[in-house]
Amino acid sequence: MHMKESLQDKKGVRESRARGPLMVRVAFGLVEALLLSPARESADAAKNVGGQAVIEGVMMRGPEKWAVAVRDLKGEVHSKSEPLKKRHPFLKKPLLRGVVALVEALVLGIKAIDFSASKVYEDEESGEGLSPLAIGLTIGFSLLLGIGLFIFLPLYVTRLVGLVFPLVEDSSLLFNLVDGLIRVGVFLLYVTAIGLWKEMRRIYEYHGAEHKVIHAYERGEALEPQSVLEKFSPHHPRCGTSFLLIVMLVSILVFSLIPKDWAFMMKFGSRLVLIPLIAGISYEMLKLSARRSDIRLFSILSMPGLFLQRLTTREPDQDQVEVAIAALGLVTEGEDDR
Repeated sequence: MHMKESLQDKKGVRESRARGPLMVRVAFGLVEALLLSPARESADAAKNVGGQAVIEGVMMRGPEKWAVAVRDLKGEVHSKSEPLKKRHPFLKKPLLRGVVALVEALVLGIKAIDFSASKVYEDEESGEGLSPLAIGLTIGFSLLLGIGLFIFLPLYVTRLVGLVFPLVEDSSLLFNLVDGLIRVGVFLLYVTAIGLWKEMRRIYEYHGAEHKVIHAYERGEALEPQSVLEKFSPHHPRCGTSFLLIVMLVSILVFSLIPKDWAFMMKFGSRLVLIPLIAGISYEMLKLSARRSDIRLFSILSMPGLFLQRLTTREPDQDQVEVAIAALGLVTEGEDDR
């Protein structure tokens, strides 16, 4: 009787995901998945695996390939894997490799979300997943949502603050410091509010499952769902969210290069143009912190992000850990043969 009730509960949870406009759910899922960016590289090159939560699943990326596994409304697990393209040596140059990493993360994140949406929401509306047009519109809406919330809105609010406090408007550094603090505030409000939405909260649970599985893998533990669930933390020191402060500091310094007397739209457009530079500098700092984790400065800079993970991760259930293990297995298969 207890097992029957448990199965019914799990089915109810999966069916609860079917509420709300489909494109809206996928759009917010895409923004959320990209915000919960993959873990930065491990100091141990042999176990250089990062992950990312997607809709009802997990994407894992290794040195040679990436994979995604998702559980559909019927409880079945679907997965796919693809080899990663080799980078041209020129694209591995400092700063440039950070920009390439950002583009790759966006591309793989979109591919993983596309796959998960097609499996999770299959048969929900017309017997098929989202059409290519719907996926394209959803991606476009997601990018506009991200740019609007985390670039346009903080800049506009800072401009209003500058009208009230002229000192903010007159100092480029102070203007961008306020802009950065508002951006972090918007981010915190967003991840907190979206976590109240049951469907999006499950992405946080898969985020926790991804971390638990990577913990077990890095320590050489057996990837048994129950053991992984009980022994490991849903927080991981290499998660991209652990280095929010580094990215914020870099953005403040880079945006300070923008002339303070530029018009609002010029400032907004220049921020978009400078995103690759911020990505490149931040990436180099993250690589350095991975190699020199003994330096106290990097530990201090990562502390706010570790606290932030309490908002962006939740304790997963065993089914979610199983999905994360399935994705990791596709990425690491054949390791014992090398």
